[in-house]
Amino acid sequence: MTDPVTGRAEATIARPPSEVFAAVADITQMGKWSPETVACRWVDGGQTLGATFEGDNVAALGPITLKRWTTVSEVTAYDEPSVFEFVAEDTTTWRFQFSPEGDGTRVVESFTHPGVGGFQRVLYNMLGSRRKAMVKGMEETLGRLKASLEG
Repeated sequence: MTDPVTGRAEATIARPPSEVFAAVADITQMGKWSPETVACRWVDGGQTLGATFEGDNVAALGPITLKRWTTVSEVTAYDEPSVFEFVAEDTTTWRFQFSPEGDGTRVVESFTHPGVGGFQRVLYNMLGSRRKAMVKGMEETLGRLKASLEG
C-alpha cells in the first residue's frame, strides 16, 4: 500500500466567510478561477450535501492541450460557512475550509487521493510532477478567487 498523495494552498480574502463560501460552493463559477477546471455544471441537486456535478478539465503545456476530460463529483461536506468538500470520480477529495481572519476569511484548499505504485508512480511523480502541478493550480485558483472577490 502506498501513502496517500496530499497538497494544500492558503489565501486570505478581504470578504466575510459567508461570501467566500458562497462563491466556492457555486461550482458553476469554478471555471473563472481554476487553471485546469474550465467549466462545471450541476447534474443532481445543487449547492447541498450529496449533490453531484460534472467538471470539464484541460491539462495544457503553454498553448498546447495535452488532455481533456470530464469528471463526476459528489458534494461530501457542506457546512456553511466553514467547509465545502467534494470527491471527484470516487478518488480525489477536494476540501475548502473557511475561517474568519481579521476582517476577512482564511481559505485553505486541499486535496488527497490514494497513492499509486509501480510504473504508474514513476510516471505520476517523476515525469509528470502531478502533485506539484496540483498545488500550483490551487494557488492560482485561490489567487484568482481573491482577485475576483476583492476586485
